[in-house]
Amino acid sequence: MADVELAPLRSMGDFLLDSARFQTPQINDPEKWCNRVLNNLLYYQSNYFLAALLIFLLIGIIHPVQILFGFTALAICFGLFVYFTNNQYKARRFKHDHPVFCVAAIIAAGYFVVYMFGAVMVFLFGIAFPLLLILIHASLRLRNLKNKFANKLEYVGLKRTPMGLILEGLGQEQEAGS
Repeated sequence: MADVELAPLRSMGDFLLDSARFQTPQINDPEKWCNRVLNNLLYYQSNYFLAALLIFLLIGIIHPVQILFGFTALAICFGLFVYFTNNQYKARRFKHDHPVFCVAAIIAAGYFVVYMFGAVMVFLFGIAFPLLLILIHASLRLRNLKNKFANKLEYVGLKRTPMGLILEGLGQEQEAGS
């Protein structure tokens, strides 16, 4: 992790305005489309991280309570899932010893999930909407010479960036170099 460096923030003119060229991707050639998306993700990664953060914060400012409650509800559900999957013996024993309490707890948990569904959806929208916008931009933005050169440096390994590590973790590093 010591050799990871942040990619520079690209200018607004390069990202969206002046020199930006957009074209619909060739849907019948998914390999070329994937290559464009991966290379744009690498080149504009700082812009994408900043845009995602700003959009999430904007949604959080518009709906602060739902974001907080949605995150809390998901954290509680995830925490309980992890606890019960790691302690299966204790959970089975507790179910066997206290069946009425377990049924009441399941009904209460179901009510909690239904009651918090709107807040969970707002929280998930706050995460999914920026990702959708990033995917649309990365799909439509044509690459320029600087983009191609920067991506070759990333692919060769001379420069390691956060998005490069994310794509490598997802198994996409081979495709991003072409």
